[in-house]
Amino acid sequence: MSSQSFRRIFSILLVFSVLSLIAIASERQIPSAKVKSLRGKTVDTKTFSNDGKPMVINFWATWCKPCIKELNNIHDDYPDWVEETGVKVIAISIDDARNSRRVAPFVNSRGWDYEIYLDENGDFRRAMNVQNPPHTFLVNGKGEIVWQHNGYAPGDEKALLKEIKKLTK
Repeated sequence: MSSQSFRRIFSILLVFSVLSLIAIASERQIPSAKVKSLRGKTVDTKTFSNDGKPMVINFWATWCKPCIKELNNIHDDYPDWVEETGVKVIAISIDDARNSRRVAPFVNSRGWDYEIYLDENGDFRRAMNVQNPPHTFLVNGKGEIVWQHNGYAPGDEKALLKEIKKLTK
């Protein structure tokens, strides 16, 4: 193989590699989907932001015991997390349309201070490729998904906080 052919092949491979990296990076952004606030306002998930600080997006359901444990455990330390890192937690209920009316009373009874949205049709869940709750995503200040975790075991919130702190250093 001549050196000119080798350079041509190398250049083509380099272009494909760069294009692949661009595609991967764009997939790591929060996708656009419509969800509803607890007051019924439709919100595009692409507009989720936290003034350049980290966000946690947590998919949960009222019928999911591990979800409730996770959000309760985060809630216990959430004011400290906010003070230390500026993080915002956005909890996305995947309860369907017939069960979504239970979400607001459920959240209020627990005193959760998170932004809560309803994904009644599962559009955002599908866009984020969430199969089962709980599924937690960490988003950096640029809106890029940098970490995710599926399931919950006691103590997972400590691993999440560790990841949040990495973003704020």
